[in-house]
Amino acid sequence: MSETSAGPRLLGPAEVRHLAAELDLRPTKQRGQNFVIDPNTVRRIVRESAVGPDDVVVEVGPGLGSLTLALLEVVQRVVAVEVDEVLATRLPQTIGEYAPGQADRFEVVRADALRVEEIPGPPPTALVANLPYNVSVPVLLHLMQLLPSLRHGLVMVQSEVADRLAAAPGSKVYGVPSVKAAWYADVRRAGAIGRNVFWPAPNVDSGLVAWTHREPPSTSVSRERVFAVIDAAFAQRRKALRGVLKGLAGSGEAAEAALTRAGIDPLARGESLAIDDFVRIAEALAP
Repeated sequence: MSETSAGPRLLGPAEVRHLAAELDLRPTKQRGQNFVIDPNTVRRIVRESAVGPDDVVVEVGPGLGSLTLALLEVVQRVVAVEVDEVLATRLPQTIGEYAPGQADRFEVVRADALRVEEIPGPPPTALVANLPYNVSVPVLLHLMQLLPSLRHGLVMVQSEVADRLAAAPGSKVYGVPSVKAAWYADVRRAGAIGRNVFWPAPNVDSGLVAWTHREPPSTSVSRERVFAVIDAAFAQRRKALRGVLKGLAGSGEAAEAALTRAGIDPLARGESLAIDDFVRIAEALAP
């Protein structure tokens, strides 16, 4: 692949396999490792994410650097969070080799994205990542909570998870991820990704989820309290709220009274409610 005026060279199948062989890398299901080997796909992800030269991007699970290099073509800075020590150690060298002009705008953080507590440098404005599929929702929610400076983002996740994150109230797949993501952002599906652009090819389809920041609902109770109501409402999603919330309320009668105060039918199910409805319920349940 030749250097072009567009910026960094990107990783294709040969480059990915060469790096993997050098590192004696055997991708593990435990860490959800499936590496993108198609330059057109990573450029598409960057394009769909709508990031630009003013963005400071957090990337989770950069792996061998396929998406990282595509981001560095466009954005101001990339901070990559990588839990795998071998990959995290090799990544700066890869950036230096494939995008020497952008190396000073890149930093890698060796950490578990589920437990990371800070991102170095200027406050990040965007999250763009091929998230490890086994922990994609917890990672996304953790970073949205940790980094209120994030304004927008795009993540690649398992197709069914993408559907759930972007689902609207009343949908069959609407659930806990849908409601909790709506606390932080307006979320939408942004396309599908085929299996053949990965090495090794996963046994599931992938989807893109785009989101833009929204201010969390104004409420007199904590986010944790609202999220506890959401968890309870979907723990038995086919049951009416009066029954599933009695544990939080103390009794079925107290749950019914709180729901009535919140303007919610006690016989409604959680799958019919939006985030603001759950906020009102949490407030009505508060002592």
